[in-house]
Amino acid sequence: MTTPLQVTARLRTPVTERDHIRGPVDAPVTLVEYGDFQCPFCALAHANLCELLRQRADTVRLVYRHFPIANMHPYAEAAAEAAEAAGRRGRFWEMHDWLYDHQEQLDPVHLTLGIEQLGLPAEEVGEEIGRHAGGDRIRQDFVGAIRSGVDATPTLFVNGIRHDGPFDLPTLLTTTDTAATP
Repeated sequence: MTTPLQVTARLRTPVTERDHIRGPVDAPVTLVEYGDFQCPFCALAHANLCELLRQRADTVRLVYRHFPIANMHPYAEAAAEAAEAAGRRGRFWEMHDWLYDHQEQLDPVHLTLGIEQLGLPAEEVGEEIGRHAGGDRIRQDFVGAIRSGVDATPTLFVNGIRHDGPFDLPTLLTTTDTAATP
């Protein structure tokens, strides 16, 4: 009898200063999330990841990368573009959080209102979304995800190894604590 080969997916695109990073640069645990702003499972994971970062502030850094699944989520790409436009103004994480907190309001009208709520120049950002100014970066994230075996959102990598477990807070705390232990 042969045992089936277990393959562990690994992150193929290393974390660099170009990434959107929240948390200490020298944290012993790096979580890379491939997400879609319109994905309801990503929104659930978002709440748990925020709490994880709060409880393990010195242990974890979170890297966010785009994986918009446009055929299922028609506003995901525009939301990613809005996040990138905010990021060019040093406000990526504020927009990131707004998008997940208002996930049911990602249509163009509400997205513009959100951009205004954050104090960003709505007309400029809208123009950047329209011409896909963040498209190259979003595509690079997407291609890196495919190369790393990502096929759904959210997908997390913990210190470069795909986390195939649930995204509830107790599991994320245990996974993080285990990864932080040398």
